Parts: sequence; structure tokens; C-alpha cells
Amino acid sequence: MLWTAAGAVTLGFLIALEFAARHYGVRGPITEQAREVVFAPDSGPLLYAGLALTMVVLTWRQRLVAASAAIGIDVVFWLVRWAVGADVNFGNGALWVVLGCAVVAVTRRRGSERALLLKGVGLGLFLVAGHKTGDTWLLITSETRGAVLDPYVATADQALGNPSWLVGRFVQATEPVGGHVLHLVYGQLPLAAALVGLYQLRHVAVERRFPSHHLVRTFLVIGLLGPAVYMVFPVVGPVFAYGADGGQWAVANLWPDTLPPGGAPHAIPFDDITPRNCMPSLHTAWATTLFVHSRKGSRAMRFAGTFWLVATLTATLGFGYHYGADLVAGVVFALTVEAAMRAFARGWDGGAVRLVAHGTTVFAVLLVAYRYLPVEMAEHPWAAGPLLLLAMASVIVGYLRTTRRWEAKAVPVRQPEPPRPAEPQPELV
Repeated sequence: MLWTAAGAVTLGFLIALEFAARHYGVRGPITEQAREVVFAPDSGPLLYAGLALTMVVLTWRQRLVAASAAIGIDVVFWLVRWAVGADVNFGNGALWVVLGCAVVAVTRRRGSERALLLKGVGLGLFLVAGHKTGDTWLLITSETRGAVLDPYVATADQALGNPSWLVGRFVQATEPVGGHVLHLVYGQLPLAAALVGLYQLRHVAVERRFPSHHLVRTFLVIGLLGPAVYMVFPVVGPVFAYGADGGQWAVANLWPDTLPPGGAPHAIPFDDITPRNCMPSLHTAWATTLFVHSRKGSRAMRFAGTFWLVATLTATLGFGYHYGADLVAGVVFALTVEAAMRAFARGWDGGAVRLVAHGTTVFAVLLVAYRYLPVEMAEHPWAAGPLLLLAMASVIVGYLRTTRRWEAKAVPVRQPEPPRPAEPQPELV
């Protein structure tokens, strides 16, 4: 029932976005994904990551057949495109196999086996659809939000010491090696999430059921909910508002060498192309969720999760895509969504309600402070900066305490073994 309701809500959401995109004269997420059945995909690695998620419900023999079929179909598409001089890319085979699994589930499976295979197909398709949905959201933000609030966030960010300007200089000093590594980490975050998700779902084929909670669920929900905040708080980032990438729309070419000017902030007009995708930082939210879920993995996975979090935070600031205030909001947003998803999986209790309510309140207070108190925050950095960090820390501590209590209750208490009956003693004659 829960999967059916979630699927219906998601489908309705995608249809609404499709109509919204058509209103602005572009293809929506459904059309974009449907085109990749035949046309050269823009997201080949992501399509294969979706196939990998679908294959968690298959046996090893079925996985080998599915992977071979996907590669074979891609080779055929590649040869045809190469022969006619069309764009050469890969990923169609992965999408064909995922859709083929859906057909097999409907026509050849029954009962729980059909439901399990359809869940695998849905998981793979939702991963790709989430990416397409994000692209459509970004288009809508640029078309509907003509003015941006960057001066407010830049002013509030002075309470944190203008971290984007500081890290931006550091990244420039480590070019070209530092920039290449950070670009790779920043761009392949969905692939990293898919790998952690595969690790968490590695027993599905044997147990014939999905775990009650895993990374991919939270990852997708963050991607669906986060862009809605972009509509409320449109921000383009320092590299655009205060850097050369903003062109004639930038306040000035200041980032990262010259700190932004003070004074009373105001909304500034901006182009209808650049996405308003800064508040909150969803890359920070995703990397935080990846870090949280990697804690239950092997030592190598824990190290990778930590590396991806640190590198992502460095990239978001160092490339000028986000302000420090965006990152604080991103961490709070991620832990609040993660807590809600875990509560949905295990059942709501008082601790879950308090944690989600606290995280939501802190997130709302942050947005209000950035919008209406930036000057006061900049004038009193030694008070405002620590308060921002303490607000974020309160959500982190609340999340750790609540989830540890959940885990302690989930561990069954070992019952003491009953005493063994005394062995009969031999009678004395």
C-alpha cells in the first residue's frame, strides 16, 4: 500500500512538472526520459546506476543476462549512430533492460515476486527520473524568479567569515589538480549514492524483500522536496552574483579575490538561464546523507563517505556555487528529511516527532534570519556565527541521540538460558 501511494504521488508530481515545463516551451522529465529509449542519452552512467539498482532483486545468473543484454543493445545503438554520423553515447541498453524487467514482472510473475521485481524497476527508474526532475525544477526557478536574494545571503555569510571567498582562493591555489579532483567528486555524487545503495541492498535477492530504510529513498526525497525551497528563496551563488560567470548581471566581479560590499542588501535582477539552486545546498544535503548511511558499512565505505562529504563541501564553496549559509541549511535539511524517512520506516514515536519538528523549525528560522536579519548578523559576527553553528549542531545532536535510542530498542535482549535439570545420581547399593 505504501509503495502504491508513493508511486501514485510521484507520478502525479512528474505529470505536473511535465505540464509546467511545456508551459515554458521545453521538455519535461517524463518526455526527457522517454526520449532516451531511442535517442542518445545525456545520463549514461546514471542509467546504468539505475539498472544496477534494479538488478538487486535478480539472481546472479539473471544479473549476468541483464548486464550482457544492456551492453549488447548499447553496442548496436553505438554502431548505428556512428554509421549515420549521429551523436554517440551510451545508456539506451540499460534503460531497455529496466523496461524489459517491468514487462517480465507484469506478464511472467505473480504475487510477491511480481511486486518485488516492480519495486526494483521503480527504484531504478526513480533514480533517473529524480535527475530529470531536478533539471526541470531548475528551469522553472530561472523562468519564474526574475530577482535573486544573493546580497542577503552574502551579507549574512559574513557572520561565518565569508567561507566561499576563503575556500575559493584555496581551490585556485591548488589548480589544476585540486579543481579536477573536486569536479569529479562533485559531478559523480549520484553514482556514489548508487554504490552505497547497492551495498545496503546486496541481500535483497536472497531475502526477497527490501530493507525498511535505505539511502536511495532519502536521496530521492531530498531531490524532490529541496527545489521547492529554491522557489521561496532564489539564490544563484557567489560565482554568478559576484563573479565573472554572472556577466552583466553580476553585482561586480569580486569573487573570490575581493570580499562582497556591506550595506543594506536588496534583491537584484538576474537572467532567465542561471538556476536559482543554492538555498539550501542539496549537494551538501546529499553528501551528508551519504555520510550518514556509510557509517554502517565497511571501513573502506566509511572512509569513502567521509571523503565524499569533505570534498563536496570544499567543492561547493571553492567553485563559488554556494555560500556558507547554504551549507548550514543543507545539513539541517538533510538530517530532518532522513529522520522523517526513518520514522516512516520504523513507525512514529514522540522522539521522531520532536526531532522532525525541531529540524523543521531550525530550518525555517535559518531562512528567516538570512532574509530579514542579515545586516544584524554581519554587524555581530561573534554572536551570529556561533549561533548558526549551534543551531546546526542541535539538529545533529538530536539526530544522533534519537537514532541511537531507536537502534538500542531494535536490538533484541538476549534471554538467559534456562537452568539445566540436574543429572540423576547413581543409586548406592
